[in-house]
Amino acid sequence: METYLLLMLFFFFFFLVMFNGVYSSDISTAKGSRPLYDCNQCHRTKEHDISTPRNRYHSDEKDIDIMATYSDASGHVRLARLKMRDLSDSWIWENPTNEYQKNSPELMESFQIEGNYKHTTEKHFPQENKAEIPLVSSMTPVKIKRRVMRQERRKARAAQLIQQDKETDIHIVSAAIEHSEGFDTNIKGKYSIWRREYENPNSDSTVKLMRDQIIMAKAYANIAKSKNKTVLYEALIKHSRDSQQAIGEASSDAELQLGALDRAKAMGHVLSLAKDQLYDCLLVARKLRSMLQSTEDKVNVQKKRSAFLIQLAAKTVPRPLHCLPLQLAADYYLLGYHKKGNFHREKIEDPSLYHYAIFSDNVLATSVVVNSTVQNAKEPEKHVFHIVTDKLNFAAMRMWFLINPPSKATIEVQNIDDFKWLNSTYCSVLRQLESARIKEYYFKANHPSSLSVGSDNLKYRNPKYLSMLNHLRFYLPEVYPNLNRILFLDDDIVVQKDLTPLWSIDLKGMVNGAVETCKESFHRFDKYLNFSNPLISNNFSPEACGWAFGMNIFDLKEWNKRNITGIYHRWQDMNEDRTLWKLGTLPPGLITFYNLTHPLDRRWHVLGLGYDPALNLTEIENAAVIHYNGNYKPWLTLAVSKYKSYWSRYVMFDNPYLRVCNLSE
Repeated sequence: METYLLLMLFFFFFFLVMFNGVYSSDISTAKGSRPLYDCNQCHRTKEHDISTPRNRYHSDEKDIDIMATYSDASGHVRLARLKMRDLSDSWIWENPTNEYQKNSPELMESFQIEGNYKHTTEKHFPQENKAEIPLVSSMTPVKIKRRVMRQERRKARAAQLIQQDKETDIHIVSAAIEHSEGFDTNIKGKYSIWRREYENPNSDSTVKLMRDQIIMAKAYANIAKSKNKTVLYEALIKHSRDSQQAIGEASSDAELQLGALDRAKAMGHVLSLAKDQLYDCLLVARKLRSMLQSTEDKVNVQKKRSAFLIQLAAKTVPRPLHCLPLQLAADYYLLGYHKKGNFHREKIEDPSLYHYAIFSDNVLATSVVVNSTVQNAKEPEKHVFHIVTDKLNFAAMRMWFLINPPSKATIEVQNIDDFKWLNSTYCSVLRQLESARIKEYYFKANHPSSLSVGSDNLKYRNPKYLSMLNHLRFYLPEVYPNLNRILFLDDDIVVQKDLTPLWSIDLKGMVNGAVETCKESFHRFDKYLNFSNPLISNNFSPEACGWAFGMNIFDLKEWNKRNITGIYHRWQDMNEDRTLWKLGTLPPGLITFYNLTHPLDRRWHVLGLGYDPALNLTEIENAAVIHYNGNYKPWLTLAVSKYKSYWSRYVMFDNPYLRVCNLSE
């Protein structure tokens, strides 16, 4: 009986607890706010004072009676009645009101995280998000973080599966090709490279593979022809033609025609048949060696031909540049400009001004040098340009600057033939240029030339080395006896900044200020001089740094003091048989100004625009002077296109003489 009463009492309390839990839940639901008790936080914290008011609720918010069932510290079930304002911060509400969202920054932040996450996951997994990620405002940041991590794992897994699919495709394709073309170990190596580069859209692995196939097809075709395998020979020739057509001008896989890979597979099948029928290791190796030697011979011929044609194009005067001096010279005499004298004689010999020396027979190039210098000068009225040209171009050069005078600057044009002191008795190089040996070297009809000589020999057969304009730079004090300093400029340069600071640079007792060109072993003395000759090896260091002619500041007083012209003459006399250096002005310049050259900052003079298409464009744009040294002059069609604009911006294309001669951008 007592046991029965105890059981009845137990069930009574059990149903009472269940009834109170449902009742409290119903009340809360009816009021629109069902509390979800955070049990984890309850166990982590000490016992809360449920009477603590929740001040974050709006003052006029309607209060709600809540029946809460919980377990105390001893494990007994307890009932409590409380108001909504008495709930602790560990309670989270479903479907909060707008007022609650406005006054709960923490909860709003969690909503924002949930919203952003939903947007992100819907973007990558639209179908999964609709099913698995409902927008539940009651999710805590911890739950949100877990769900984000779960979706990231799913995303990583999807990417892994995609990668596995791609690798499977690669394996199938390469295995098919290898199976049909397993005749050569080297080609198998090509396949492994192709597999590694397959995922790179800019790779050229397939192009290389097809070209290798064509080479092997030609080798087997020759063998098949010699063994009267007509059908196989025709199949190899046909597939070679098809593969070559599929490649076309492509240099990467992205440029290949559609179906190129199918043709590679077909070619692989034919090559596999050829291997089965014709393969003989010694025979194939001998044929490939013969093909390699033949190809090398053709490449060498093409190199010589290319070198010859480039040198020829560099020496040839384009028709528009030939037309321009003819038009100018004709009008110079017809319009009476030859009767006009030089203006501003007082400025021409004023040592306090900024003086430039330009020695050229190219009217257009000289105009660009002058225009670019004047346009970038802060005080153009203080700049004086001394231009020396030959008798043939004197009228045209003078005519151009008479009708196109640069703003406020002073121009003097001189004829080199008027320098009576410049004769073979005084000038060593002029005497050499008039010698029979030099004339034979340049003009003998049966002298080796064109394709039979290397590019180096062709370079030094350039007619510019016969012009005294090229050697006049060693006689600056004789040409300008009243000046203290002068800036020498080549006609293939462009000035981009004001050059007046060069006149105030301290040369530290040196004669020549120039930018050094050596980088590691490049452009050092041993590249220009013959150090096998004791005259060179006993006087100079092969590791000495070279420097650039083209933009040089010269101290003419120090020049005269050290007898620089005399040093130049002495070395020119010793090199009459051209055993110390080849023709040109840079080698004798390196010798003459040895230990007399002050290095300038590299930003003053950037070289290489006439031969190097890979220069740093930032360095070019920041340079004071850019130099088109090399064969690719900016006025030729050979010019590097991306460098041409730096030069053409200073050309007066609207000039009537340029329009008549069809000179345009």
